[in-house]
Amino acid sequence: MTAMSKFGFRIKTRGGMVVENLMVQARDQAEAENRIRQIYRHCEILECSTLAPDTRGEGMDLEGMISLISRQEEPR
Repeated sequence: MTAMSKFGFRIKTRGGMVVENLMVQARDQAEAENRIRQIYRHCEILECSTLAPDTRGEGMDLEGMISLISRQEEPR
């Protein structure tokens, strides 16, 4: 499994509105930008930053949650 990073974005929508604190999880910055552009078509990315990883070990991604739930539902 490839390590995922969180990226924070500040964008300007095609309507001119500035949206701050958008967060996307991706393998790299290019993938994160692609995801933002899929959601906000024709936006202008004003700023992108890599966010520090959660060092507490408490965070879990969607795949991890699904895996955990499915393991709990298996008959014993």
